[in-house]
Amino acid sequence: MLQGGYQSVLEAQSRDQFRSEIIRFAQGLGFATVSATVVVDHTLGDSEFETVDNTPTSFANYFLDKSNWRLDPVMQHCKRQSVPIIWNQGTYAAVGQETMWEEQAQFGYKTGIALALHLPEGRHFFVGVDREQSLPNDVSLVTRMLADLQLFAVYAQEAAWRVVMPSAQENFALKFHLTPRELEALRWTMDGKTAWEVGAILSISERTAVLHISNAMRKLECTTKHQAVLKALRLGLIR
Repeated sequence: MLQGGYQSVLEAQSRDQFRSEIIRFAQGLGFATVSATVVVDHTLGDSEFETVDNTPTSFANYFLDKSNWRLDPVMQHCKRQSVPIIWNQGTYAAVGQETMWEEQAQFGYKTGIALALHLPEGRHFFVGVDREQSLPNDVSLVTRMLADLQLFAVYAQEAAWRVVMPSAQENFALKFHLTPRELEALRWTMDGKTAWEVGAILSISERTAVLHISNAMRKLECTTKHQAVLKALRLGLIR
């Protein structure tokens, strides 16, 4: 079921579908609640957030209060690091925030796993799963949970930019001013097609295909078409 969840979340076509898929995955992993947040840093101190979650309604305002995020050791860990964190009461007690843990524990947030993917151009993707019961004592089971969540995050973040914050994705394309034809040429180049093959696929001449690829390289500030493909992939301009 978990393997199917990777592809399902990747193919989500709406925010509601994305939400259903992350909940289904989290529950299949053994966690009752889940949250996924996309963040774009515009300037220092100015960031845009969008969160998709199944937080209990009675806890939602507290959970989404960004002033609490600045005190939350889990959020602060994810903000600064890319390695996952397994958290529990001790995580909060260690930084003098046991009262915060007690507040959220009333709603089932007693332990969990959280991680962040820090992407180019000031983009970040956070995902966390939470539950009331302790994690298994079997280290191999916990390790498997971590691996499953890390892999799921890679798939989920790609869908999140498309359905949760599509404006961010469009802004990256606009920033580099790549045309639809240039992006198409890069996509086919990624698949190993030559300029002649790209031209045949797009019903243009080989010379025009070379021009589109060269323009994409120049706009992305790359010296080879392979570098341009990799940068476009990192920026989420092509899949």
